[in-house]
Amino acid sequence: MEDWLPKSITCLREYSWRTFSADALAGVTVGLVALPLAMAFAIASGVAPQAGLYCAIVAGFLISAFGGSTTQIGGPTGAFVVVVYGIVTRYGLDGLFMCTLMAGVLLVILGVTGLGTAVKYIPRPVVVGFTNGIAVIIASTQIKDFFGLKVDKVPGEFLARMEILARNFRTFSPLETGLGVGALIVILLFMRFVKRVPGYIVALFAGTALVILLKLPVETIGTRFGGIPSGFPGIRIPHFRFDLLRPLISPAITVAMLGAIESLMSAVVSDRMSGTKHNPNVELVGQGIANIMSPLFGGLPATGAIARTATNIRSGAKTPVSGMIHALTLLGIVLFAAPMARFIPLSVLAAILFVVSYNMGEWEEIPELLKLSSLDIGTWLITFALTVFADLTVAVEAGMILAALVYIRKVTATTTVSQVTAEYVREGYAHILQHKEIPPYVTIFRIHGPFLFGATDKIDEVIQRLPELPRILVLRLRNMTAIDPTGLQALESLADAVHASGRGLILCGAREQPARLMHQSEFEEHVGAGNICPSISDALERAKVLYREIEELQETKP
Repeated sequence: MEDWLPKSITCLREYSWRTFSADALAGVTVGLVALPLAMAFAIASGVAPQAGLYCAIVAGFLISAFGGSTTQIGGPTGAFVVVVYGIVTRYGLDGLFMCTLMAGVLLVILGVTGLGTAVKYIPRPVVVGFTNGIAVIIASTQIKDFFGLKVDKVPGEFLARMEILARNFRTFSPLETGLGVGALIVILLFMRFVKRVPGYIVALFAGTALVILLKLPVETIGTRFGGIPSGFPGIRIPHFRFDLLRPLISPAITVAMLGAIESLMSAVVSDRMSGTKHNPNVELVGQGIANIMSPLFGGLPATGAIARTATNIRSGAKTPVSGMIHALTLLGIVLFAAPMARFIPLSVLAAILFVVSYNMGEWEEIPELLKLSSLDIGTWLITFALTVFADLTVAVEAGMILAALVYIRKVTATTTVSQVTAEYVREGYAHILQHKEIPPYVTIFRIHGPFLFGATDKIDEVIQRLPELPRILVLRLRNMTAIDPTGLQALESLADAVHASGRGLILCGAREQPARLMHQSEFEEHVGAGNICPSISDALERAKVLYREIEELQETKP
């Protein structure tokens, strides 16, 4: 029973006023950060801005109240923009609300049945591919508002959209472009030099103040949407159309899978930053409850938001109470300051989304992927292209099929039939552990079998045990038959964690395919070329030298 309790309950057992004060400050801060983002995501999705706010209020509160992460912040995110826009265009708002509710039920089922861990079977090239694609699409949808282009209707397809925008670019507004550029500069300057103050908030309030004080003739939330309704979000039961149930199954699965991936990725980031441990199945149940309730109040699909979660932790959050206060902060703004929202310029919101889309794009992953095999590069490219030029549902489906085929190819390639010769036996002596003395400052772990996506979380056990381990860790790869980009990423995370703890990591005995891929990806940069050894004998010799180096380094520290 303990394993199914939300973190909000387990954390309250040792709650104090000091903890509450830290949570309150963090909650108000992240609530202000969420204000422009919630509205911007809603507008980019083709719906009214209050749909984003209602999602952040209702779903944000429920994700913190019923989820399995200590400091996760939930709400609308960029990952859903593409899918939501397509659903609204094709099936209308009632179709979106039905789809969100269906996705919420799927998420609850995933959590209750213990399938929350199944999300790990989506490999790195697929995740990076559709993340890159989503970022490109979000940015393309904001060009019109950023430059103030006079376009009546922007097409949903990427190529048609870019053609229309290019054809009408001469209609751009210098005033709206100036506001957008100014907001962009403010956000980037604050991100670079004043990190403790969220640049989004400063840009939003500065841009809105200029519109009010100077009476600037620019397009705002008021001119396009008539403002934001004041008062509590009212319950709105979607009009269920049974003829849409079958067509919405595929989009609902996509929303559920995206929500699961994004929320669990965000929960992992939260764990690393706060030193806590989330419960993936409870987290998915919380996400499911939030997505069932959000459409009943006219809200968007919700998931864990990585940037807002990071802001929450940096602001001093200790428990899920901060996430609930974040939602109540937004509710207070809707109740008491909604009339002011009509003056928010759309070009400023577009600038905010430009920064968000760039930050979520994981562009730094592309150079790393290009060092890998042609099969991995092809999987990434096809997923990216289909996300941009087709739609996300097709991209994820095609990416998963390609990943499965690549997985089969890599596993079958490791199967060999060879004769045992005297030379083979002689060479094996350097790899066996029997009759070798292992010093007290060394511990040895081994990976047995293919280390591919779906299995990489097993390395987390080593990271969790780091505080109790000796100075030198040796990872024996003699029986690791294959590795993929997700496995490489897991080893990189292990190396970074080991070094951050003041310990040393040595890898030894890698077979042909893992050794080749690790060399292609320049993995030695994470551990040092001298710490990748051909056998356990060489690794133990290297451990003597590395241990002395670490001890000398510790002695020189003040």
